[in-house]
Amino acid sequence: MKEDKKELIYSFDGVPPLGTAIPLGLQHVLAMFVGNVTPIIIISNALKLPVEQKAFLIQCAMLVAGIVSLIQCYPIGPVGARLPIIMGTSFGFLPSCLAISAKYGLPGVLGAALIGGIFQIIVGFFLKHIRKYFPPLITGIVLLSIGLSLVGTGMKYFAGGVGAKDFGSLQNLMLGSIVLITVLTFKQFTKGITSMSAVLIALVVGYFVAIPMGKINFASVASASWFSFPMPLKFGIEFHLDAIISMLIMFVISTVETVGNTCGITSGGAGRQATDREVSGAVIADGLGTAFASLFGVLPNTSFGQNVGIITMTKIVNRFAVATGAMFLIITGLFPKVGAIIALMPPSVLGGAAVVMFSMMVVSGINQVTETPLKGRNAMILAVSLGLGVGFSMVPEASKNFPHLIKMIFEGSGVAIATIVAIFLNIVLPADEEDKKVVADKLEELSA
Repeated sequence: MKEDKKELIYSFDGVPPLGTAIPLGLQHVLAMFVGNVTPIIIISNALKLPVEQKAFLIQCAMLVAGIVSLIQCYPIGPVGARLPIIMGTSFGFLPSCLAISAKYGLPGVLGAALIGGIFQIIVGFFLKHIRKYFPPLITGIVLLSIGLSLVGTGMKYFAGGVGAKDFGSLQNLMLGSIVLITVLTFKQFTKGITSMSAVLIALVVGYFVAIPMGKINFASVASASWFSFPMPLKFGIEFHLDAIISMLIMFVISTVETVGNTCGITSGGAGRQATDREVSGAVIADGLGTAFASLFGVLPNTSFGQNVGIITMTKIVNRFAVATGAMFLIITGLFPKVGAIIALMPPSVLGGAAVVMFSMMVVSGINQVTETPLKGRNAMILAVSLGLGVGFSMVPEASKNFPHLIKMIFEGSGVAIATIVAIFLNIVLPADEEDKKVVADKLEELSA
């Protein structure tokens, strides 16, 4: 019987006991919680919104993420991947959103996001016909570049978070190290639920260790209300052509990222490529989630890479477990006190787990790009796309003379550059005969 319960969590459709499912779902939520609200906090600060409006936006971000994550796990018609995907506010759109908000305010951002979400829904329905442009090599490069771009973010959390007065202090590094060692210890030296919940256990350990270190102040929890339901269109909505165009281009990149994350879940968690139906459903839900989010004042939503990292590390692809995490997100959106407690988690605690998860995304990307022989044309596409993507992200001043619109799209996003270059080279460079056969076999397998 114990063996049967264990097998349930390694199945997409299994329904394990709540005592097993809840901790597995919670570790997904805890891993993405700060990442989900941080873009909201950044843009709220840029717009100098009062504290109560900032709190309202954070509440909306959690509610939207939970609802759309639930739809990804359990689709409604063509909407949703039927995969354990956690949704949340996208960091990738932040530079464009900040630029648009500086010119048109939050209503201009929300209008562009609404149109972009509708555009992504349409793309999702036709994705099967353009799937040939996203073979494992391309989705692997996207996943690889996402992972590489997030490793720095994870390390910044590890050191205490950007802007922290004690950034890089021995105290922060020690706290992050405790979490990292806890992850390794429980993952590699224990079995069963403790091994599978290694990330959650490590985050809880780090949280409690941080309390006597003076890293957590519960004052904001006391001031948060017990229950409130977010109301839509509180900030209004406006449509501006230049804002919409810049946002649409970012949605192309976001679509490829979603394809990469979806393939990363099936590849890293189940050892297979994602089907056309799964990828299409994921992208449609991405677009619908963003359109829904824009009505509640929230920035564009996307599938979260942290989720891919956990699944790649644990091999647990159970939708029910992730759905319990999605329900918890909805609860945090309705009961602000719950979200306030989790939001207090120090950055270095999250960083200790994030550096492992983001690096596992890199490993998943490597696994995908090596599905076809990594030589000749394929090696050149990988080298050039990563070279330019990582290069521009490491030396952002190299793009200082780009037109303003291009800077809005690419600024600080090596993922965008690597993705566009990889897709372009994959189209224009002639494929080797061996590669053609491998890709044809993969497409035939996916269509089946």
